[in-house]
Parts: sequence; structure tokens; C-alpha cells
Amino acid sequence: MKISQLRAVVAVAERGNFSEAALELQLTQPAISHAIATLEDELGVPLFARGRYGAVLTPAGERILYHARQAIQHLEMMQQEANLHRGLHGGHVRIASFRSVATHLLPKAIAQFHEYFPDVAVTIIEGLSYLEVEQCLREGRAELGITYIPTSDEFEAWEIFRDEYVALLPPKAKISGSQITWEDINAYSPVILACLPCGRTLHHHFKQEAPFIHTTSHIQEDSTIVSLVNQGLSAAILPRLAAVPIPPNVQVYSLPQPLERVIGVAVLSHSLHIPAVFKFLEMLKEFDFQSLAKFT
Repeated sequence: MKISQLRAVVAVAERGNFSEAALELQLTQPAISHAIATLEDELGVPLFARGRYGAVLTPAGERILYHARQAIQHLEMMQQEANLHRGLHGGHVRIASFRSVATHLLPKAIAQFHEYFPDVAVTIIEGLSYLEVEQCLREGRAELGITYIPTSDEFEAWEIFRDEYVALLPPKAKISGSQITWEDINAYSPVILACLPCGRTLHHHFKQEAPFIHTTSHIQEDSTIVSLVNQGLSAAILPRLAAVPIPPNVQVYSLPQPLERVIGVAVLSHSLHIPAVFKFLEMLKEFDFQSLAKFT
């Protein structure tokens, strides 16, 4: 059964004869006759009674006409939906992200995007780490992903934000001078570090710069780590954005040898996406995340 056959049924039913239906569909009358006859053979029932005065629907034809119109309408709606998704008057953008960016940065960016493109739906898919984000991209569960840069060649990625790792000391901590030292931090050994795999860069940094400090990374929730520091139970090193909101009494210092994590937005290389995805990607690349993070 073809859509051309259904259109022929509707046209003949509305015009009452094959010749006018052929003119409406810009086909020859034999083509219309063949389409109807073939459909009747497939269905096993006559749809029209042919006579001197044209074509009249049979009882079966009247019922089938209703379904033919419904089928054509649904096909047209499918095409309309596809057209919307190709443009910016509709569509759906899915962006995968780890918690700190999903919580503190993306909502503001999405709100700005919706001011210009209110008909485009944007969904955040939150992962525990950048590895989960990248897996979302591989599996097609998201078109865009927030990850660390550099990343593998299977992705195209653009830097959008740099987040400093900071030392968090308890409210009553005393440091030896105006600048914090690794020895100041070591006074609260074991120092809690961001958990793996997100803290991989930080762990490597520690091995190079302060291998004598005993560290632990068994706690996954950043808010739990910050709470322990606030209660004077430990010191910690986290990305600043992951530590937010930082209680006012917790002491915050840049590391003796500064370290940043470079955050980017990524797409799967050679992937095809609707225009709404590329428009949202363009906005993310231009959005001032750095200034927003200062007021977070």
C-alpha cells in the first residue's frame, strides 16, 4: 500500500470521477485508475462503483476513505514535525554534564537560549563524571556534552571555562605565612581530594608537587566534603565550582602551585545534528561562564 494510492482514493472520492482527480493530482487518468485498481486488489474489496456519471464510494470504500484521510494527515504531521526540528521553531537539544556545571552554570545558559528560541526544548542529562558524559555522546543519548579538555579524537571539543582547584581549610585553621604552603595543608592529613576519575589531574599534580602528603578520595559527594571541612574534621582540595556553595567560615586558598581543570563542550566527531543543536552549541561557546562562576 502506497501513499500515492491513498491520495488517489481521497481525490476520486472528493471529485466524484477519475478525470478530475487526475487533474488535481497532476497525473494521467490511467495512472489514477491503476492506483485505485491495484489498491482494490490488495484489499480484496471494491472501493468505487464506476458508472456513466462518475465514481461513487461503496460502503467499504466509505470506511476506508476515513482511514486514508487519517493516514495522509498523520504523514503530513510527521513531515511538519521534521521541518520544525530542522529549523529553530522546535526541536530538542540534550546536553550531558557532570553535577557542578549542571547545577551552577547550565541553567543560566539555557534560560538565555530560551529567550531567543522558546520553542526549542533543552534537557540536561546529569552524569557522575565526565566519563559518563562522554558515554552519553557515544550512545546517542545526548547531542552535546560537558567534559574535560583535552579529550579523545572521537570528539570535537571547545573550551568554555577554566575552574581553579582550591584548598579548603577548617574555620580555625592557622597558616604559617601570607601564602599557603603544602605543609599548611599537610597539617590536616589525610587531605580529602576530589574523587576519581574527576580528580585524576589533581592526583597527578599531588604526586609531582607534594608526594609526602597523605590523601584520600573515598567520598564522592562534594557537598559532604565541604561539610566535613566546615566542621573542622579535615582539609580538602576541590575545583572551586564543585565546592560551591562554600560556607562563609571555611578558608579558601589557591594551591601553592596553581592548578585548573579545563572544561569544554563536546560533540561526537562527524555527527549530524539539527540546527537547534548547533545554535545551542554556538551559544555555549560564546557564553561568559567565567564571569558567571565568580558570582556563584
